[in-house]
Amino acid sequence: MTEFLFYHLKGQRPDQVLPALLQKSLERGWRVAVQASSEERIEALDAHLWTWRDDAFLPHGTWRDSQAAEQPILLTLCEDNPNGATVRFLIEGASVPSNSSAYERVVLLFDGDDPDAVEIARARWRDAKSAGFAVTYWQADENGRWRRQES
Repeated sequence: MTEFLFYHLKGQRPDQVLPALLQKSLERGWRVAVQASSEERIEALDAHLWTWRDDAFLPHGTWRDSQAAEQPILLTLCEDNPNGATVRFLIEGASVPSNSSAYERVVLLFDGDDPDAVEIARARWRDAKSAGFAVTYWQADENGRWRRQES
């Protein structure tokens, strides 16, 4: 069953949080798609993932690449899944894909300081729950570790 995970960012930007979550996904052997809502965000994220840490490498590409299907992490604007991802990250208001049940996990990162983003996340929570998906809510503690919160 697909699980929807809601990551409440407080004082953090997606580009600060996402690389570590992507690294953990790769360590677990998962293929990943990251869906954003703008080409500018994809380009910025593409550049950032090459340099986010000196001691880490996140192999990735974009949906425009000729070898998109080979990428362990695929950055996209589209809801298709050419790299066979089992985990899909949605950032900055990207739409929930209509084929959500094809994933093991759908991870929504939302800005807890933005009232509109919070309202969208709440609506998506309700939609996921009413569709029968398992849903969990995560927030970083004072040490920056993600902790599951009671919903």
